[in-house]
Amino acid sequence: MRILILGNMGYVGPEVTKELKRRHPESVLHGYDNAYFAHCLTGVDRSPEIYLERQYYGDIRHLPEGMLEGYDAVVQLAAVSNDPMGNRFETVTQEINQEATVRAARQAAQAGVRHFVFASSCSVYGLASGEPRKEADPLAPMTAYARSKIGSEDALAAIEGDMIITSLRFATACGMSARLRLDLVLNDFVACALSQKKITVLSDGTPWRPLIDVSDMGRAIDWAIQRQASNGGRILSVNTGSNRRNHQVRELAEAVADAIPGTSVHINEKEAVDSRSYKVDFSLYEKLAPEHQPLMTLKDSIQGLVAGLSRMKFSDARFRDSHLMRLKILQDHVEQGRLTASLMWAEK
Repeated sequence: MRILILGNMGYVGPEVTKELKRRHPESVLHGYDNAYFAHCLTGVDRSPEIYLERQYYGDIRHLPEGMLEGYDAVVQLAAVSNDPMGNRFETVTQEINQEATVRAARQAAQAGVRHFVFASSCSVYGLASGEPRKEADPLAPMTAYARSKIGSEDALAAIEGDMIITSLRFATACGMSARLRLDLVLNDFVACALSQKKITVLSDGTPWRPLIDVSDMGRAIDWAIQRQASNGGRILSVNTGSNRRNHQVRELAEAVADAIPGTSVHINEKEAVDSRSYKVDFSLYEKLAPEHQPLMTLKDSIQGLVAGLSRMKFSDARFRDSHLMRLKILQDHVEQGRLTASLMWAEK
């Protein structure tokens, strides 16, 4: 197979690249990225791009004409990747996460690409009390990030032709990566425990979050680039994760404290309930992809983070002001004049 990964130099991309190369050693893997976070390597002694045959650099908003010719599968990971960044760069989030995604998919269809895989998100369910949300349940995207994901899904569903399009509504990402982010709930808790021996939950601890380890995201993408239209339909949006990994935030904090002795947990009982709370039903994914189910447990993800942060000799109690927070990186690029306000690289 010839596979192109758009946005391969972020948090998820290194693990996806490694997993695809492991499973398909004879495949040709290429990456395309604008390199906002290329320098943010964590706990590794070599670039994760060693698993690629070629790395292209560029902005997905300006994919070169003919760029997608000759590929069997295109995986779209490129995104302004969380709510704080989406709020700070709302217009850019729409441009990159949705408009560029749809243009890339249309280019792929015209180029004869067989599979297009889009990294969507379970955040499209918003504040969803009651039973775990299934794919056909009402959506309530509450942020620019979530709106861009469901907007992309809707537009992708309208693309005609033979290309098989899979939108993976991923659970909240977690786990160790060669380009680690600490602006994710479980990763943040582990960093707090290691650096401060204290986890402060900035809510009453009751919100639900489904989690998926980045290594298991790679397994899901491996399934999607091979999926047949008879298995879920030519156009598919599917919750991607495991029913065993729906957790309340309080449970996550307590699991981290159990894994790192001496860690205390402080719950802010007086805080209003977090507006993002959703349990998700992953039964359809379990049915469609029985050989690609998540393997990592909550304990596994925590242990992987502890091991990785220990390799980094991590001890920074002020990590929320560091390069391990993606919004800080973008803000620094803009403040130093490397990026424009629209997140385009400034001319030298």
